[in-house]
Amino acid sequence: MDYRSVFRPGLFQDRVVIVTGGGSGIGRCTAHELAALGAQVALVGRKPDKLDAVRAEILAAGGRAAAYPCDIREEEQVKATVAAVLAAHGRIDGLVNNAGGQFPAPLKDISAKGWDAVVRTNLTGGFFMARECYTQWLEAHGGAIVNMIADMWGGMPGMGHSGAARAGMLNFTETAACEWAAAGVRVNAVAPGWIASSGFETYPPEFRQLAKSLRHKVPLQRFGTESEVSAAIVFLLSEAAAFITGAVLRIDGGVPNARPTWPLPRHQRSRAYNGFPLYQPPKFMSEE
Repeated sequence: MDYRSVFRPGLFQDRVVIVTGGGSGIGRCTAHELAALGAQVALVGRKPDKLDAVRAEILAAGGRAAAYPCDIREEEQVKATVAAVLAAHGRIDGLVNNAGGQFPAPLKDISAKGWDAVVRTNLTGGFFMARECYTQWLEAHGGAIVNMIADMWGGMPGMGHSGAARAGMLNFTETAACEWAAAGVRVNAVAPGWIASSGFETYPPEFRQLAKSLRHKVPLQRFGTESEVSAAIVFLLSEAAAFITGAVLRIDGGVPNARPTWPLPRHQRSRAYNGFPLYQPPKFMSEE
């Protein structure tokens, strides 16, 4: 089955877009949608087997993709990877800075090693990727960058390392949008809330049990889908967003707007959008 994108066919025909963290979850979904719209997708991630699996899926669907194993936390690897993409494809039109990761822990229990690992993955690595795409190609030719952050407004209790890194990435987005505008480069961010993605499966059982109840804290009373995040990313990469830069698009079902003084009635009035035929929400979310 083809990806059921809301965007017009051929929107990214012959464009080259790098998707970091392209081996799973939102990155995998975004790569599929971009490929379905004509893009040549460069999949970047730490695990070659996952990248190869997604590449095979995209090729089977009639799209174009290539895999580039890389640890984005390592500066020299990032430089070499961006150079390899340019050598193979001759251009870079967009970057989806999606790669990230964290683990649940209160601040008092986070070690220096754990803090550094999360910040380097969610902030420093994204900076390396953006800088190299800019200096090696985008500065001379223009393009678009979309950075992944999160719903970190008001703090991120239980994941303070990730909240700090994501807040830093938002500020980086706003700064780069100003500094790089003269080169015709737009830089925006998306901030997903609770998305029913494979990333949930990486958390311990007690956190997954808590996650099942979180939908009742969402005004729309459900989790988001990977496709709903992908659609926002694709829009910000597209020509329709030509006058949008330095912005962040929240994809969170209205969670920051919920207030203790206003009860959230349970309902099933919000219909989810899913354009990705291979999408499967985490199994534990359907368990009673």
